This record gives sequence, C-alpha cells and structure tokens, in this order.
Amino acid sequence: MVGIVLTGHGRFAEGLSSALDLIAGPQEAFKVVNFEHEVDELEHDLREALDALQDCDGTIVFADLAGGSPFKTAVVVSQEYENVEVIAGTNLPMVCEISLARTFGMDLQTLVNTALSVGPEQITRFDPSTIESVTEEPEDFSDGI
Repeated sequence: MVGIVLTGHGRFAEGLSSALDLIAGPQEAFKVVNFEHEVDELEHDLREALDALQDCDGTIVFADLAGGSPFKTAVVVSQEYENVEVIAGTNLPMVCEISLARTFGMDLQTLVNTALSVGPEQITRFDPSTIESVTEEPEDFSDGI
C-alpha cells in the first residue's frame, strides 16, 4: 500500500484528516504533520512521518499551498527518500479519492496522476441558473455522505 503524509499550515492537516475519517473511516499508513511553530520542527516531523512509512510501496505527501513552508520543506526532506511524491493544493475530494483508491493496490504514479486530475475536477461554483424552480421541500440530508 502507498503511504500518505498530510501536511499544511496550522491544523489544516489535522482538520482534513478528521473529515477523511468521517467519510472513509480510519486510515492505515497515514500520517498527519501540522505546521504550527518552526520550520525545524516541521522538518523533523516530516522525517519522522516518512520514516514510519518506509515499508510502504512509496509515499505521497499532500501539502496545502504550493510554495508554502510545508510544501517546500516536504520537497527538501523527500529528496532523502525513495519513491516519495509531493503534491500541493490538496483538497478533501483529492485525499478521499486517493485514500480509497490505494486500498486497491494502485501504484504510486497512478495515484499521483489520479490526485492531480481529481483535485481540480472537484472545484466548482453553484450556478443558480441551472435550477428551474425550488418549490418543493429539500430532501432529507440528515445522514450526510
């Protein structure tokens, strides 16, 4: 199985992980690295997470912002390891899709390509002109996803 490290500013990674757990259940081979203090601490935590996933069939590091400290630090640290890919611009649909897809034994490059296509596909805007009329009561969405 391909490992996943989720990182970002503040508690972005922790929050995304919490949402993922709610949607897809607890994840194995999955590490969360928050960036709340110093870059040195972030670097240490990323190394610790990648070390813990050494037995995986590669690892994807998902970061929040391209060019931000979590992304740049992950890129630098990942150079010390084999089969590590770093992706920025992480969103919940992307992480959900990859977390589920990796359980089917997809290889690292297939998962990376899937993440890069799913992420942007899930960005949308509500267009009220596509709705004819809203006169009925809304469906019961109390069960969520």
